[in-house]
Amino acid sequence: MIDRRKFLTKATLGTVAVGTLYSCVDNGIKPHDPRKKESAGETGNNEVRKPVVISTWNHGLPANEEAWKILNGGGAGLDAVEAGVRVAEADPKVSSVGYGGWPDREGKVTLDACIMDHEFNCGSVAFLQNIKHPISVARKVMEKTPHIMLVGEGAKQFALEQGFKEENLLTPDAEKAYREWLRKSEYKPIINVENHDTISMLAIDENGNLSGACTTSGAAWKVHGRVGDSPIIGAGLFLDNEVGSAAATGLGEAVIRTAGSAMVVELMRQGKSPQQACKEIVERIYDIYKNRPDLEYLQIGFIALNKQGEYGAYCLRPGFNYAVCDNDEGNRLIDGEYKMS
Repeated sequence: MIDRRKFLTKATLGTVAVGTLYSCVDNGIKPHDPRKKESAGETGNNEVRKPVVISTWNHGLPANEEAWKILNGGGAGLDAVEAGVRVAEADPKVSSVGYGGWPDREGKVTLDACIMDHEFNCGSVAFLQNIKHPISVARKVMEKTPHIMLVGEGAKQFALEQGFKEENLLTPDAEKAYREWLRKSEYKPIINVENHDTISMLAIDENGNLSGACTTSGAAWKVHGRVGDSPIIGAGLFLDNEVGSAAATGLGEAVIRTAGSAMVVELMRQGKSPQQACKEIVERIYDIYKNRPDLEYLQIGFIALNKQGEYGAYCLRPGFNYAVCDNDEGNRLIDGEYKMS
């Protein structure tokens, strides 16, 4: 195997604490008030909460369930986040990720994904076609090549060489939606529908190590060849095992403009809570877009998980939700706090 390339420098291992195990298989939506410090995932002391997994949108609930099977058994966070987001990638009813994802304006489903571990190892694929699980291809890029990102035909060729199966990802439902869109051929994303475009997942495992994954079919009806933030380390996903992790969802161009996830992590390094860090970057994006005409269809959201197992999230507009699973409350869906209605 070729030695994996380090993105920055090797991070040190975190402290270890022991928690009681709690099943997350109930897959329920439970009452939650993110305004309360304890409910926002902040311990308020030096206690380390672990394991914890957090993911974007309601399809994060079944994804968390799968990830929790690994975390609950003491498994590695990297294995958990890969297994978790694969659930959404394989679900034909999730129109923004993997199989069943809505196509670009040429009717082609193109996929982006990235993955990152606690030692700054990372892998990414972009503009990948006809491969159902781009997150697993991204992990292979990380583990089997000296590179971080492969794109297009090169990424597909690599996936086939690694044993992935080529298949048609355009489902009948997605094709029907595309035919309806062709009547006007107007690119004007609908808040929390076409921007509902990723599953991002962050986890801290029993060893106190952070991992993250992000995978998407991107914005529906995009220009053929467009790539958003989801496969870009530092934009759609970033983590530092000494500090915390962050991931994004929403309009990728806005995240790229601000190196969003990396900035959330840097704010946590400066002492802000995950919630505070997410909020500050959303407000920064708002300041950039507030006088732009495309603000009308802009939605953006961040999730964050720090080294203590504290979590938070924040979004631009109402409608964003995220799923959290831990030992304390099980698996639940939480409505994100937001800046503007």
